[in-house]
Amino acid sequence: MLSSDADDGTREMPVPAGWRPALTEIADLLVDGDPRRARRVAYLEPVPEQVWSQCRDAVEDYGDVDVVPLPPATWETSVCRRWGEGWLCLVDLWTAQEGRCDLVLEVRVREETDGPRFTIGMVYVP
Repeated sequence: MLSSDADDGTREMPVPAGWRPALTEIADLLVDGDPRRARRVAYLEPVPEQVWSQCRDAVEDYGDVDVVPLPPATWETSVCRRWGEGWLCLVDLWTAQEGRCDLVLEVRVREETDGPRFTIGMVYVP
C-alpha cells in the first residue's frame, strides 16, 4: 500500500484508501462492543481483553456519548505515519452527540504478502 521509504516516521499522511474499509470495520467493533466479533475478522490480530477493556474505558471516561459508525468524512482528518516495520494509523472517532470527537483509535498496520494485518492499540484523546 505505502512504500516503506515513503516516510521516516515523522510525517503524517492520509490513510491509504485500501486500508479504509478494514479500519472502518475495526472501528465498528467498538460501536457494537462485542469482542467475540473481532475473532471472525481474518486480517485483525487477536485482541487481548485488556486492550478491549482500555478501549471501552476510554470511551466511557470521555463522557456520556455514543460512538457511531465512521462516516466518509473520517478520512479527511485521520492519518497514518511510519512506525517501525509498519504503520501507525490514528482514526478519528465519531459520536452521535458531537460528530467528530477528540477520541482516536490507534491501529498498527503491517504489510504482509497476503495483505495488510491490523492490530488494535488503544483509544485515547491525543
